[in-house]
Amino acid sequence: MITVTGRRRWTQEIGRYTPFGLVLAIAAAGIGLIFAYHWRIGSGLIGGSLLVAAALRVLLPERQLGLIALRGRFTDVILYGGLGFLVVLVAATIIGGPFDH
Repeated sequence: MITVTGRRRWTQEIGRYTPFGLVLAIAAAGIGLIFAYHWRIGSGLIGGSLLVAAALRVLLPERQLGLIALRGRFTDVILYGGLGFLVVLVAATIIGGPFDH
């Protein structure tokens, strides 16, 4: 028999990993697009997933972050945001591609 306390614990754990699941789903969609030879859009999605992680790190409290919170808040936001911005910039500015001849 599941008690109310057990349900709260279960929903809290699901809620705790939802932000990471969102970031992972965006990155997985990007990888899928890369494998479908849409490498620029896929790379942009991977960079976008890092930007989403940075935004979630700023907006959500510590108890809801789950696996997104790796270091201190400032360090995570700078690293996620900086790397995400660079990946999006590179994806947007490269001419040609690995499959062009």
